[in-house]
Amino acid sequence: MSNSSSITQFLLLPFTDTRELQLLHFWLFLGIYLAALLGNGLIITTIAWDQHLHTPMYFFLLNLSFLDLGSISTTVPKSMANSLWDTRVISYAGCAAQIFFFCFLLGSEYFLLTIMSYDRYVAICKPLHYGTLLGSRACVHMAAAAWATGFLNALLHTANTFSLPLCKGNALGQFFCEIPQILKLSCLHSYLREIRLIVVNACLVFMCFVFIVVSYVQILRAVLRIPSEQGRHKAFSTCLPHLAVVSLFVSTIMFAYLKPPSISSPSLDLVVSVLYSVMPPAVNPLIYSMRNQELKDALRKLLRYSLLQVHKVCVISLGLQQK
Repeated sequence: MSNSSSITQFLLLPFTDTRELQLLHFWLFLGIYLAALLGNGLIITTIAWDQHLHTPMYFFLLNLSFLDLGSISTTVPKSMANSLWDTRVISYAGCAAQIFFFCFLLGSEYFLLTIMSYDRYVAICKPLHYGTLLGSRACVHMAAAAWATGFLNALLHTANTFSLPLCKGNALGQFFCEIPQILKLSCLHSYLREIRLIVVNACLVFMCFVFIVVSYVQILRAVLRIPSEQGRHKAFSTCLPHLAVVSLFVSTIMFAYLKPPSISSPSLDLVVSVLYSVMPPAVNPLIYSMRNQELKDALRKLLRYSLLQVHKVCVISLGLQQK
């Protein structure tokens, strides 16, 4: 038995105790992490570089890529380091920081996905008002509101969680720090206020989910009324990536937190946590680039431009060496 004042570190759940499998986990996570860095980095660079992509939809996608980079960088590097060095330890301050940034980035991403559904609703259902309702100032304000709401939400949860007395040791049943695992260590009578905050947060999340569903019902009705097949295909091509990202994000988190205890097990919990914390940031760039012709064309232009610049540098270097 211990209390929070005597805890200086937590013990994370290892993926395996076998050294060979630990190294396999390190290389697997390294591949996923590099794929997420490359995919999101390309999207950020392409949108910033191509003037044709300076529209509300791509502005929100730019923000989404930044959030994805942040969320995967919060959990994966520490897990990789633990597997590489065969340790389970994370400091008390490091655990608090991990919970704060994970809640901040994940919450901001969910609110941003809600805003992106509104963007698609206005673009398809009210195209004549698109420039008025989603001007540059309105887009900046909405994105800032998503980031600020996620920040405030994370601050409240982190402060509330780490103010609870911890009476049940320091071993966490997860490969990264998250609030439910900290609550399991708290004294039985002390976590009710955090539960109340989670209930309020769940109501807000549910309202956003209803907004997304209603938006896409309206979008589907509007798309089906488009007379030309080419017009319907173009409308669907801009909506399906966002809908796929929302579905992946919401379904994995709902399964992680709402699955019945009867099917819960350490191995299943570990797999599910990877699905909602690691896979979406790596998969999201692929989802958006596969269905979005504008983005694919801009990526090709950026790659050709980059190769041309590299070629010019090489020619100049060879010319200087010959002289």
